[in-house]
Amino acid sequence: MPKVLIADDLSPAAVDIFKNRGIETDIKVGLSKDELIAIVDQYDGLAVRSACKPDADVIAAATKLKVIGRAGIGVDNIDIKAATAKGVVVMNTPFGNAVTTAEHAIAMMFAAARQIPAADAGTQAGKWPKKNFVGVELSYKTLGLIGSGNIGSRVAERAKGLLMKVIAYDPFLTEERAIELGVEKVDLDTLLARADVITLHTPLTDQTRNILSREALQKTKKGLILVNCARGGLVDEAATKDLLESGHIYAAAFDVFAEEPAKEHALFGTKNFVATPHLGASTVEAQENVALQVAEQMSDYLLSGAVTNALNMPSVTADEAPRLKPFIELAEKLGAFAGQVSDHGFDEVIIEYEGEVAELNRKPITAAALAGLLRASRGDVNMVSAPAILADAGVKLSETKTEDSPVYDSLMRIKVKVPKTANSEESGWRSLAGTVSAGRPRVVEVKGMPLEGDFSPVALYINNIDKPGFIGALGAMLGEAGVNIATFHLGRQDAGGEAIALIGIDSEPPAEMTAKLDALPHVRYAKVLHF
Repeated sequence: MPKVLIADDLSPAAVDIFKNRGIETDIKVGLSKDELIAIVDQYDGLAVRSACKPDADVIAAATKLKVIGRAGIGVDNIDIKAATAKGVVVMNTPFGNAVTTAEHAIAMMFAAARQIPAADAGTQAGKWPKKNFVGVELSYKTLGLIGSGNIGSRVAERAKGLLMKVIAYDPFLTEERAIELGVEKVDLDTLLARADVITLHTPLTDQTRNILSREALQKTKKGLILVNCARGGLVDEAATKDLLESGHIYAAAFDVFAEEPAKEHALFGTKNFVATPHLGASTVEAQENVALQVAEQMSDYLLSGAVTNALNMPSVTADEAPRLKPFIELAEKLGAFAGQVSDHGFDEVIIEYEGEVAELNRKPITAAALAGLLRASRGDVNMVSAPAILADAGVKLSETKTEDSPVYDSLMRIKVKVPKTANSEESGWRSLAGTVSAGRPRVVEVKGMPLEGDFSPVALYINNIDKPGFIGALGAMLGEAGVNIATFHLGRQDAGGEAIALIGIDSEPPAEMTAKLDALPHVRYAKVLHF
């Protein structure tokens, strides 16, 4: 009989799901790390919220563990890399708390605009401080959304009901989806200049970390109201304090902080600052929904092998898994390649299947490709949530199949249409194709040029003009930087024309070297990729 440890508070109904399906459960909330390590080897499953932190040490001690289920969307508290290396599936519940978080953001907006917490404290202290609190109205103000996905779109709906004008910065928001939401799509600098209120609804990734830096916050309108109910680390907290004290920011309301639990913080006590202890998902409805979902998902996996909402494993049935597994791996890597070279987002995705793969169940393969594509910028995306995220963003998705493939038994091609910019390399379509050879995924075509290569964990991708001596100069540059070449794959249109190189390397090259490479006159594009 499988055994699950419930290490954070879950509703009794969720516990009943485990028990009714024949899974033994232990409820031990509030364990220290050492206490968790001491007992985790007894369990097949670990159910958590955000307090319990299954890090690499905990996972290393979990000799029987098969699945970690997170009742909620964020998985910052789980070491996914360590779990993946050990074959532990990590699941979340991506859609259970969107309404709750959106409502909390609106509540924080009102609290900041009218300074409700401070007014409440003064009133209950018997001071009746009516003259001290002259707030501002939200109606007819401009709300700037950073992120317009599942939660951000719900904030937009509610803000429009308050008669606010809504503008949105999101690289994956298309004009069609913006019209559907009734928002105006803008770039980040325009949002900073025009917004009376800014609220964030984006995951914490390398692209979004410190997106509201000190420099960015200084570009905002005087009198700004700033709300963050998304993730700590998106906003420069020290700069926020300075700008609150100077009066440039009128008020700020944070539900999340760079380090949590935030029992002490420089912002605490700052005038016109409102704080809550990460309550975005804390309603009866949301807590119940995500708890029930994670219990069902974990039970399904432990009893039948079915995988739902997994962040590190494809969602396929046990019968389909052996045949689909290599193509799902290929799809994820092709998607990751396309996502990492689509620096300005994309408006359309086309996935083409040729040969034997066209006759398989393509839905999980397509979902895996979209997860890889979106993960580069969206963070914790999985095969279930990726299609919905793409649809919410209004990105057009097309899929074609051809029974025969001219060269390979099976071929998969991904094309993404990126927005037009001044740089011709950063416009038009990105096209990548791959196949499965001897059970391993391989890339066989980039930008229409044949190139057969492996997906190395770290790779250097270069698009250049074919000139004599370039390969030697590149090798010397890598050698000088102390970077060892593992594999080297080349392709080109014709002599002296456009060429590409995909170089597998053993370590991350220094930023100075890649900047120097990118500055060469015959290099059109250079980027380090991770697979």
